[in-house]
Amino acid sequence: MIGILGGMGTQAGLDFCNKLAKLNRGKLDQQYPMFVLYNKSNTPKRPENLKKYYNVLRALIDGCKMLQKNKCKFIVMPCNTAHYWHKDIQKKIKIPLLSMPKEVYLHTKKTCKKNSTIGILCTEATLKTNIYNDYFDKNFELISPEKKLQKNSVNKAIKLVKMGKVKEAEIALRAAVKYLIRKKCKKIILGCTELPIAIFAYKSFRKAKESKLFIDPNLLLAEVCMKKYKRK
Repeated sequence: MIGILGGMGTQAGLDFCNKLAKLNRGKLDQQYPMFVLYNKSNTPKRPENLKKYYNVLRALIDGCKMLQKNKCKFIVMPCNTAHYWHKDIQKKIKIPLLSMPKEVYLHTKKTCKKNSTIGILCTEATLKTNIYNDYFDKNFELISPEKKLQKNSVNKAIKLVKMGKVKEAEIALRAAVKYLIRKKCKKIILGCTELPIAIFAYKSFRKAKESKLFIDPNLLLAEVCMKKYKRK
């Protein structure tokens, strides 16, 4: 059984479950994966609590332990910023907690040449904590939008998705995506789980999608989950 620690945000957790279902579309009900989604929406806000590290850590450990008690064999967190706490969570639980940034890095290594320019769209907290840079910096040049663009495009889009305003989020995100395309990024990581919800309804970037420019960590993690689930 797959354990999913969601609620960070709720739309992102549901998006992950939907992607698990889509990967198995067309099969009998009994052939779909068994999973438990714990929508732990009372987890303290990650960006605002980077300095109050243990407030968030306790909540994430409690969530993982609940999934562990319910016979899950491994756990995933459909939240990029939450992976700042990954190592310390893993120390406190007995089952594997998959790493989203690590899986994105391994995928990128397979699909991009060394020293390629890779763009990332994510929260400011994800940038500050270097959870992607820790993996990417040795082999790639990881770049993000400038501060003003981060605030007015990326941060705004994330907030709009959390409010359920997906169409408005699409529009807000356009400037940041265009900036990274101008920087000749080989791939663009949608490093906040709210962003794929907006970007994949994005009509203006149909050609970019067809070229597989975007990396959706939520979808990638779902694919890794299914491989691991089948081995169990």
